[in-house]
Amino acid sequence: MPANLTPQYLAAEKAFKEARTTEDRIACLEEMLRIIPKHKGTDHLQGDLKRRLSKLREEKEKEAQKSHKGHSFKVAREGAGQVALAGLPNTGKSSIIGRLTNAAPEIAAYPFTTRVPQAAMMQYKDVKVQLVDLPPVSDEHEEHWVADLLKAADALLLVVDISADPLSQLEFTLKHLEEKRLLPKPEKELPEDRRTAGDLCRPMLAACNKVDDGEAAEEFEIFRELVGEKMPVLPVSSATGQGIEELRAALFDILRVIRVYSKAPGHKADLVEPFVLPVGSTVKEFAEAVHRELAEQFKFARIWSLGKYEGQMVNREELLHDGDILELHR
Repeated sequence: MPANLTPQYLAAEKAFKEARTTEDRIACLEEMLRIIPKHKGTDHLQGDLKRRLSKLREEKEKEAQKSHKGHSFKVAREGAGQVALAGLPNTGKSSIIGRLTNAAPEIAAYPFTTRVPQAAMMQYKDVKVQLVDLPPVSDEHEEHWVADLLKAADALLLVVDISADPLSQLEFTLKHLEEKRLLPKPEKELPEDRRTAGDLCRPMLAACNKVDDGEAAEEFEIFRELVGEKMPVLPVSSATGQGIEELRAALFDILRVIRVYSKAPGHKADLVEPFVLPVGSTVKEFAEAVHRELAEQFKFARIWSLGKYEGQMVNREELLHDGDILELHR
């Protein structure tokens, strides 16, 4: 059966061929479907128009999503671990990073000074921890990459200002993280086969900044009592440096890693560049970190461990602790 297409349809078809944007092409196809004669002779053509229209609508949706996302950022993990900072505007996140590292982040008295992720390395003993400063938590639009970077971090440092109702600030920040699905679900909500330490506990630490004020010490103790067992809290002052060294140690601790040193037989231990391993690692896992072939070939190990071992032989499943020295024998 002939299609018998009308002049109006042919005009719409010509406009479709000349269209340059996805939106114009969609409009033309919709018009063509509206005015095409409806009979058996056009069934195949109608089906083709619908398929093309569906494909263009999908393309438009992808373009809209891409436009909505805008720029994206990634911060490659370095050092012993990565800690991302979260907090409301002007709580002093950037100033704390300046105290903990050699970086010079942009700091100002007005909000939203930090607009892109800023990474800096914090020295802790003989290792470094990567700190990532991010735009502040707020009710305003937040770029998708902020949540992505928070989710990718090994731990979070939540910063509050002791002079401006710190408990409300902390609760607002936690609610924000929960809305972004960055907090762990309760254990009962997770299937048995999917329960892991990462699911059940995202390491977090709260730093209560600006405690250099005369009445801040008492206010901090009240804040600590109110927070209870939710997370560790530390008093700091980015202005005077109070509590910064304690914060430095606490940031390393929440990463749940240990430093293990290697010692070649007949030589002194290498105490300059330790291997960084997760808490709970064994002698075998240390050997795998050194070299995969070594893990398969070594016959036994000797360990020096503060207050416990002085060069004793241990098996492959011996648990390691921070500061241990290992000597692997082939």
